[in-house]
Order: sequence, then structure tokens, then C-alpha cells
Amino acid sequence: MKKLILAAFAIGIASALQPAAHAQFGSGIVYDPTQSAHAVVQIEHEERSISNQFQQIEQGQQIFSNTVKIATTALQAYNVAKQQYNLVHQMILAPSMLYRRFLSPTTDLRMLQQISNTYGNSMGWLNSANTGTGAAASYQQVSVPNTNNMIPGYGNVSVPGQLQIAAQGATVDLGDSVMTNNLQMLGTMRANQAARQTDIATLESATQSQDPTQQTIMATLQRINQALLLQLRTQQDANQMNANFALQQIVAQKQQQDAMKSAFRDSSGYESYYNSNVAPTSGGAANLLTQAY
Repeated sequence: MKKLILAAFAIGIASALQPAAHAQFGSGIVYDPTQSAHAVVQIEHEERSISNQFQQIEQGQQIFSNTVKIATTALQAYNVAKQQYNLVHQMILAPSMLYRRFLSPTTDLRMLQQISNTYGNSMGWLNSANTGTGAAASYQQVSVPNTNNMIPGYGNVSVPGQLQIAAQGATVDLGDSVMTNNLQMLGTMRANQAARQTDIATLESATQSQDPTQQTIMATLQRINQALLLQLRTQQDANQMNANFALQQIVAQKQQQDAMKSAFRDSSGYESYYNSNVAPTSGGAANLLTQAY
């Protein structure tokens, strides 16, 4: 580009000098140095302008190239996102027959059925086992009645004897309390099974539904949250049942421990009791038999 401009500039100078040569030989044309200098300045300005325009064109080409690259990258990202969306959408709208056949029947706690009520005292216990209400009263109806009075002569026995009697009485009281709590807890769980089964059926129906409003990402996440909450509540019921069973085992273990402790206590005092009561009696009887024969 600069070579072309210099060539044009040389031609202009030659043209400007040619009239001056003719003027020197009487052609009537006079050479004007001022106009020639002005023409040179204009040519330099045009050269600079063309150079600036050329630079602007190069910058525009770079900007256009960068824009094309950005647009290409954005288009590629859009295509990837579209493919992922189509995959997720296809998975969400999969036919329910693909997974419905793997569902098994429920095994929830069933309500107890009344078979017989021979002495008229088992109906309350059965109702408590199904609903959890009135567990304490219904349990006492089907159990041997407790007495609030101490055993006659309790205050006259020795302190170790009182401790043994009191330990056995406490075992009875604690056992009644644990059994009543278990009855109430199991009855409450049975009573809640109907509502929980309804929630599970509703959740299952929404999961298998082909309704587009039920197949959105937010709806799916909401069903996952509901399933987790149901699982947590079921786990909470299981933990409570395990805790009650642990209490029942503790009471049973206490009864065994009391029996073992009583046996050891009786064994430790048997020698002194034998020497004080059994040995003299046996010795006296032996002397009488000897004298008789």
C-alpha cells in the first residue's frame, strides 16, 4: 500500500516539474513551489488516513473473529445443555411399565381381629393394641390385679428379707409399666398405618404419573423429600420399638439378677441357719433314737 502511494507521489512530482521545465523554455507556464508543497502535505495526509483506515479494518477483522469464536462456543454449550435436557426429559417420561412390575405389596402392621371374648375382659386390650388408647386400664383388665398393700408381716422380717420382697415387687411394677408402654406404642403405630399408607399410595401415584406437571425437576425433588420424611418417621417408630424392647429385656434381666442374688444371699446364710436351727434339731432327734434302741 505504501509503495503505491509513493509511486503516485512521484508521478505527481514529475507532473508538477514538467510544467516548470516548459516554463523555463518559454511555454508560458510558471512553477509554483507553494502549491507543490501544499500538494505534498495533502498526499501525506491521505497516506496517514489510508493507514489509519487500514488499521481500523484489521481491528474490525479481529473483533469479528473473536465474536465468531464466542458465538461458536455459546452454540456448543447450548447443544450440550440441550442434549442433557433431552436425556433427563426422556428419563422422566419413561413409561411406568418399566418399573411398576418391580413394586411389591405392602407389609404394614395389620389390625388385630377379635376372635373371642370369653370372660369379657379382652376387648379393651385388643382396642388398645389397634389404637393405643386406654392401654393402662385395658392391660390391668387382662392381668392379675396388683395390690397396693404390702405383704402382711413385711415390717417384721429382717432387712435383707424386706429388700428381697421389695425387689420382686418392683420387678412386677416395672414390668407392668413397660408392657403398658409397649401396648400403647404398638397400637398408635397401627392406628397411624392407614394414614401413612395413604401418603405412600399418593406418592407412588404421583411418581408413576405421566402428567407433565408431575414430571418437572421441582416436582421430582419434592417427592424425594417426602419419601425421605416418610422414611425418617418409619425409622423413628422402629427406634421407639427397639427402645421399648430394650426396656422389656432390662426388666427380664433384672428379674433374673434378683433371683440369682437371692440364691447367693440364702446360700451365704445357710450355714449359720443350719447350725442354729437344723443341727440341734437333728442332733436331738438322733439322741432320742439312740436312747429308744
